[in-house]
Amino acid sequence: MLEAADRGVCIATAPLPEKSCGPCNYNIPLPEWLEHCLANVPAGRGDSCPTDPEALLALSFDFAYQLHSGQVRASGEPYIIHPVAVADLLRDIGGSAAVIAAGFLHDVVEDTGVTPNEIEARFGAEVRGLVEGVTKLGGIHFTNRTEAQAENLRKMFLAMASDIRVVLVKLADRLHNMRTLGALQPDKQVRIATETRDIYAPLANRLGIGRFKWELEDLAFKVLEPLSFREIQQEVASKRSDREDRLATTVQLLKSRLDAAGIKGCDVVGRPKHLYGIWSKMQRQQKAFHEIYDVAALRIVTSSVENCYRALAVLHDTFRPIPGRFKDYIGLPKPNGYQSLHTAVIGRHRPIEVQIRTADMHHVAEYGIAAHWKYKEGGSPADGDEMARFNWLRQLVDWQKEAAGEDHNDYLKSIKEDLFDEEVFVFTPKGDVVGLRKGSTAVDFAYHIHSEVGNHCQGVRINDRLCNLTTPLQNGDFVQIVTSKNAHPSLDWLNFVATPTARERIRQWYKRSHRDQNILRGKEILERELGRDGLESLLHGEAMARVTKRCNLANVDDLLAALGFGGVTQHQVTNRLREELRLQEAAAAPEVSNEELAKSLSEHSDLPSGSTNGIPILGLEGLEYRLGGCCCPLPGEVIMGAVALGNHGITIHRQDCSNLAQTPAERRLPVRWNPNSSEHRRTYPTQLRIEVLDRVGILKDILTQLSDSRINVSDARVRTAFSKPARIDLRIELSSCSQLQTTIGQIRSMADVLDIARTGIGA
Repeated sequence: MLEAADRGVCIATAPLPEKSCGPCNYNIPLPEWLEHCLANVPAGRGDSCPTDPEALLALSFDFAYQLHSGQVRASGEPYIIHPVAVADLLRDIGGSAAVIAAGFLHDVVEDTGVTPNEIEARFGAEVRGLVEGVTKLGGIHFTNRTEAQAENLRKMFLAMASDIRVVLVKLADRLHNMRTLGALQPDKQVRIATETRDIYAPLANRLGIGRFKWELEDLAFKVLEPLSFREIQQEVASKRSDREDRLATTVQLLKSRLDAAGIKGCDVVGRPKHLYGIWSKMQRQQKAFHEIYDVAALRIVTSSVENCYRALAVLHDTFRPIPGRFKDYIGLPKPNGYQSLHTAVIGRHRPIEVQIRTADMHHVAEYGIAAHWKYKEGGSPADGDEMARFNWLRQLVDWQKEAAGEDHNDYLKSIKEDLFDEEVFVFTPKGDVVGLRKGSTAVDFAYHIHSEVGNHCQGVRINDRLCNLTTPLQNGDFVQIVTSKNAHPSLDWLNFVATPTARERIRQWYKRSHRDQNILRGKEILERELGRDGLESLLHGEAMARVTKRCNLANVDDLLAALGFGGVTQHQVTNRLREELRLQEAAAAPEVSNEELAKSLSEHSDLPSGSTNGIPILGLEGLEYRLGGCCCPLPGEVIMGAVALGNHGITIHRQDCSNLAQTPAERRLPVRWNPNSSEHRRTYPTQLRIEVLDRVGILKDILTQLSDSRINVSDARVRTAFSKPARIDLRIELSSCSQLQTTIGQIRSMADVLDIARTGIGA
């Protein structure tokens, strides 16, 4: 659904309508079937939750009419026209009474004061569930459009996983909104059309609803490529008469040949290709319109599967078939349930695409899931085989759960990739058919079967022959995965896997395993320094918890991982640990008297107090100083000055710097950042070390992220090693420690980033 502003709805506060008991004058055009329902509703039927289909449709319409009274669309027409159009579309594709009722009511929760409980009380739990599934997340404010879009998609997929009928209402709603898109502002038209082309049209295709898919694509095409749309529209219209004459001759010839072969009852019709399909083919093949011959096609509808193959033989005997253009989707149906024979022949000197299918297959091709979806009492799927047709939905849901918290753009990208798949069909050793993205390898197949099969994949047999894991799978291959307990994923797999699922599984495994290795390495470093005795109790002690907090890490495991990775040094951890242990001992010592406390405070009270607006660091007036490259202190951090020997001035360190801990107390100088400094725009160098999965473009992505945050990068170095993560060292200019934490958080959230830590300049 669109936002209220995008739909142009003026929301009026209306009281909850009384239940209607009969027909009335609604003063809007109504479909004939709806008028029939309204005329047949008996008096008093609205007093309880209706079970009769006609009563349900009549009362749900009347309820929506009353609630939407006073609301108008951007075009100026009454808003109720939109729910009526949505319900009409749902009826055309064979939706049940509950689905059509949900079409009437799909906006009432969002745009009126009605609650889901009230909908359930009036129309039952089934209608309530459908309405809730298509109601968008109202009242939640998103930081940007991409996040809102991603969240809406997540909700939609989650809803579909529990009741696939929800998407029927969603698609019908989007189709009517696209038909009336002209009333909105141009920028809104482009945004909605782009979303329709990228998300909803492919979704309709995957659900097998061809008539929705074609119209959605053409309507989006009209908005996004208006010049190309008009050109192709004119080209198609100008040559229509010649094309229709050729098609009529071909159809008549084919009908006579089919009758002569004894194949009775065949329906042979010509059909024009939709405009977006023609344009896409022109773009894909880099051809002009006059070079595209198959702008029209033939469809043969027979009475049985046997007659489909007999008709194919007659067709290939009548016209010359074009090699490599035959596809048998009857023997190997598409995942969305689509079945048909596809071929191309030379007819009257021009190529013609031909589809051959039964009447039932044609119904499924036009109406998709609405043609064969069955429900038991309570609204659950009746047949497990039917649910298996839509396993791809559940795969998307599972992936988004595992990727919670990841970048929204990555989620959207993966959805688009999955929706636009061209599939290849292979067999398991048991003979089950598995559909994969074109270009998939044995690794993609292994992760499709199960994540553990993929994680322990060692080799593959394709058609009983040992093959390389990089071998692309072909239609009809028999694939057997060879596994080993000691085998594990390789980063090299990311260079050839084709499915988003496989890529994410490899990344997730590597992040987990790499972290475990770093934790083990960090623990070994501490064992060498502190000894094995008592190390476990020390790791779980209060002192180590405070060291972890001082290092800006969440827990001890994170500290050990950072130590193993090199994000923090051995000296930093051990010096801070010894300091915390000394503080513990001091806390257990007798309390200091008031006189002693006053004396100690007076010794550190010599910081200046005058006008210091132009000085970034207080306590150094008139003295030369430099910032320590070992710790790169930033404004907002606790700092200390160290007087260098040999007249080399003063070096400013963070108070937790390991080098400062080695400086004698008599050479330490108390200093602090000046909060009133006039140098607000000054920046300071900071070094970051980032460990990433080695792929093309990862450095560019990180630099783009920094550029978007207006952060200057003064130096960047990348180190790579075969089958190992890459290491990126960046020197950036920052103004404060809070900006540092924000920057680290943004980079850490990127998909291919394994770890990030702050280091010293030149570390």
